[in-house]
Amino acid sequence: MPLRSGRCVHCRCLFVLNPRLKDQRYCGRSECQRARKRHWQRTKMATDADYQLNQKAAQKHWQQEHPSYWRDYRKRHPGYAEGNCRLQKQRDQRRKILAKMDTSSRINHVKAGTYYLLPCSVDLAKMDALAQKITLIPESYNQPGNSCKQGLDCLPETHAR
Repeated sequence: MPLRSGRCVHCRCLFVLNPRLKDQRYCGRSECQRARKRHWQRTKMATDADYQLNQKAAQKHWQQEHPSYWRDYRKRHPGYAEGNCRLQKQRDQRRKILAKMDTSSRINHVKAGTYYLLPCSVDLAKMDALAQKITLIPESYNQPGNSCKQGLDCLPETHAR
């Protein structure tokens, strides 16, 4: 029986096909096998909901077992933390709007003032109105910090809350 050859989809080298493997597309080099596994995992994550849930649960478990991993990593690799901080500031500058997408839009449909929120269903036990004051912060307001991580805690008392 003559040996058949194929071309590796990762390194593009010719290799002898294993007769026991029906659809062999990668050669036996370790780099190509890692590429094969990455491709399989990427495809599995995109198509298999159970696999996604299992991977998410495994990651969550690992994070719970190693809660200080990233904090320690940033301490051991200060260059990584500095570079990440610099890149985050660049992303913040490009975005200019640092808010959740579902909280506001550029067009304000709500005017500043005091509103009373009432339940829309009469089946509720309490029928009290809830007063809420809405203060709009203009887009031109000069924010003291460069990053969204500072939050509104650092605003002067007249503008906070």
